[in-house]
Amino acid sequence: MAKIKVKQIGSPIRRTKDQRATLIGLGLNKMHKVSELEDTPEVRGMIRKLPHMVEVVEG
Repeated sequence: MAKIKVKQIGSPIRRTKDQRATLIGLGLNKMHKVSELEDTPEVRGMIRKLPHMVEVVEG
């Protein structure tokens, strides 16, 4: 299965609980942390939910 790298570019401070939970689900919790994940529709949906907080580094 293909892999994508996701980097956190936004802070979770003053964000809603569901946005924080989505970040944790992506394996992110600190600024500029990079997580390598399987390229699935579920992961893509989580990335689309937080376009202001994450970016796809490699994919």
